[in-house]
Amino acid sequence: MLAILAWVCIWWITEAIPVGITSMLPLVLLPLFQIIQADEIARAYMNDTITLFIGSFILALGVERYQAHKRLALKTLLLFGGRSMAPRMLLLGFCVGPAFISMWISNSATAIMMVPMSAGVIKRLLEPDTPSLESIHVVDYARAIVLGIGFSVSIGGLTTLTGTGTNLVFLGIWNSCFPSAAAVSYLQWFMFAFPLGVAMVLFCWIMLCVCYCPRSATPTISSRLNRSSIEEELKSLGSISFAETTVLTLFVVLAVLWLTRSLGTSFGWGRFFHGYVDDGTVSVVMAVFLFVIPNRLVPGERLLDWSHCKKLPWDIVLLFGGGFALAAGFKASGLSAWVTQHLNFLDDAPYLLLAPVVAVFVSATTEFTSNNATATIFLPLLANAATSNNIHPLLLMITGTIAASFAFMLPVSTPPMAVAFSTGHVRMPDMVLTGFLLKLVGILLLFALMPTLGKSQ
Repeated sequence: MLAILAWVCIWWITEAIPVGITSMLPLVLLPLFQIIQADEIARAYMNDTITLFIGSFILALGVERYQAHKRLALKTLLLFGGRSMAPRMLLLGFCVGPAFISMWISNSATAIMMVPMSAGVIKRLLEPDTPSLESIHVVDYARAIVLGIGFSVSIGGLTTLTGTGTNLVFLGIWNSCFPSAAAVSYLQWFMFAFPLGVAMVLFCWIMLCVCYCPRSATPTISSRLNRSSIEEELKSLGSISFAETTVLTLFVVLAVLWLTRSLGTSFGWGRFFHGYVDDGTVSVVMAVFLFVIPNRLVPGERLLDWSHCKKLPWDIVLLFGGGFALAAGFKASGLSAWVTQHLNFLDDAPYLLLAPVVAVFVSATTEFTSNNATATIFLPLLANAATSNNIHPLLLMITGTIAASFAFMLPVSTPPMAVAFSTGHVRMPDMVLTGFLLKLVGILLLFALMPTLGKSQ
């Protein structure tokens, strides 16, 4: 099992072959070496966590198809910019807008939408392009906008269970490693991660203002900002359609159902179904409505058809399944007990020492590997380390899960950072320096919130 784990992890990290294909290796290797039967291990590739991802992603495809997310983003920019288009407040809009959108749709899709949207604002800023102190201020502000989008997208994704793949990896591995333990609900995660996300977005904005938009530069930048460019783009979307209203309504209903399914031990609508219904059930129900309700744009056409589902990231679905299969093999083979036994040197290590080490190590690793692969590799190990040290597993597993999303320093770390870097407005030293500061503050906030707000949830 240890050899299988090493093989799969090396191929995930190096991407020697496509990640999705590597993720199917446990389907072959675990039965072949008589660790788990083929039928049993195949079930790891379709469980409630994976249906939760599939259903919510289908709904996100509906939002993207009718550009509802773009309308929300543009209105956010107009709201924060105000009539005068104050540079610092507009920059806050470029942080808050992407963070909010990425809570509900994929980080990559949010970045791909927001970066071109910012191009219109940046283009007007850089005209006329004459070398001067004023142009330096404007170039720095353009850099801040792009960095703000790249950072905020990743921060927003970590605040909800479905916001990013690492959170779903955690949910599946938690349920696999501790099947008799209480599940982590959508509301519990949100109540902990949302304040963390808000604090990180605010720090990101303050940091970018200090570095790239000092008070002395705001008159120059303000004189070049034009509210009409954003208004024109919003006007080009036309009036809100029935289809757009419907997909947004379905998304709001889905979020409300997720948040209210389990409210403590005796409240929430889920108790009427005696534990049979989970978040994945709700997600799939909302997704089905998209294939039933007409869009009222083309006669006979529904809000979505199957051709749109070809955009589903099936490689990520297989990555989830591969991670859950490895976690099951980790336990079934006895490797879990072996690792726990050999981690007894940690018995006297306090949580206050372990947590920062875990956060630093995982957040450093995730700069060079995909966030999902990092979480899949580390979470089973952290579960065993916590058990060996008589620490509640959630304290280390959630620390590792969130730290896996702290990939801010390199263009190769995540697709949003690659999209930001591809604009040409960001230099590598800028990304490394500001990304390091944001990562450091994120680790400190995580270290402070886990034993306080985390324990209360």
